[in-house]
Amino acid sequence: MVARVKAPAVYWSLVGLPAALYRVLSSYRQTMEACELTVAPPWWRVFAKRATGTEEPRPGIPRIRGIRPTRTGLRLRLRLAAGLEPEDVVKSAIRLRHAWGVYSVHVSEIKPGVIDLRMTGFDILARVRMPRRLAPGPLAAVVGLREDGLPLVRDYTAIPHGLTLGANKSGKSMYQRCLITGLAPLHVALVGIDCKRGVEQTPFAPRLSALATTPNDADGLLDALVGEMEDRFDLLCLHQGITPGTPLQDITSDIWDLPKKIRPVPIVVLVDEIAELFLTASKTDTARRDRMVTQLVRLAQLSRAVGIHLEICGQRFGAELGKGATALRAQLTGRVVHRCNDRQTAEMGLGDINELAVAAATSIPAERPGLAIAGDSSGGWSRIRTPRTSLGEAAAVCREFAHLTPDLPTLAAWRPQPAAPVEALAAPEPAAAPSAS
Repeated sequence: MVARVKAPAVYWSLVGLPAALYRVLSSYRQTMEACELTVAPPWWRVFAKRATGTEEPRPGIPRIRGIRPTRTGLRLRLRLAAGLEPEDVVKSAIRLRHAWGVYSVHVSEIKPGVIDLRMTGFDILARVRMPRRLAPGPLAAVVGLREDGLPLVRDYTAIPHGLTLGANKSGKSMYQRCLITGLAPLHVALVGIDCKRGVEQTPFAPRLSALATTPNDADGLLDALVGEMEDRFDLLCLHQGITPGTPLQDITSDIWDLPKKIRPVPIVVLVDEIAELFLTASKTDTARRDRMVTQLVRLAQLSRAVGIHLEICGQRFGAELGKGATALRAQLTGRVVHRCNDRQTAEMGLGDINELAVAAATSIPAERPGLAIAGDSSGGWSRIRTPRTSLGEAAAVCREFAHLTPDLPTLAAWRPQPAAPVEALAAPEPAAAPSAS
């Protein structure tokens, strides 16, 4: 029992895995029949059995096409019997979990008629251990671990913009640190907007091509980003290749199909607290807010084709923030929702994805920071957790890859400068004791 608690992966490899294999292989047909994952046998087999006087054929069940043990569980590849669909197996996942004595069972479709049953032997989100060999892609970062044992990959070529929500101390900052740590070694420009005077993003300054720490700076930086976007569209039109003699495969509306020597570097814009860009204290701030929101909506709608991506964080993101909030949120396809203080916040992030995801987000315990629900517009979602990453560790990675920071002329005015070392404040000298009179 001590090994099961202190070293669950070792316990699973030595004890849990052989026991689970035995339970699965020894009771597979009985379990499939008990879970009603069966279909009637074909008529010709029934006719043949009756003609020969033998016993009636048994119902058809999913066939095992492969078994693969993993360090956290067990994977079964199944060929579904004709008449079954993956949703039938999803509905029986909890019953399969209890029948085989594993921690969880997840179903994923590989191709029509073929599914994977991913079983985990223990709670892998209690202490996150990331896989060692990871190669996510040219514009993708591994930011956490899913509950089925697969890494959570933030791929900007597939999901161009993302939204992260959650209450204080829920793990939003940890998620952003993991994201920056994963993007730092890549050929990408990172732009930060942190209107809390830069307390969250200033440590990443060596790897940032631009940083805004006040609403006024953010206003100018967003204008510059829109100007950069328009320049890239002009570049794309110039090299688009739509002359009569151009081969069809050379016609493009995306920078990724341009030659490498003229292809602009992709940009990821990290907004730490979106509410600071929406809230106003005077009429003068209202005009600035409307301009910033307009620029953000333009970037979210248009910038994907020219390699500019938004990653927005906040505690809430609803219509109460003001005009343009709903329009901006609708463009943010990727959603990550941490622990929320109310159901409405979870619905802001996941209500248009899946109602079950909303219920899962509202049940995240406070003692598990970093645990979140990740989903996208396809309706799929899963529980995830980011590995514990300190601010110093993320800052060290940014310093290590500072030489990869692109120099963008349009954003040069917001390029963070190296901070001078802060000298320790001298302790005040004690007051002299009054002389005796």
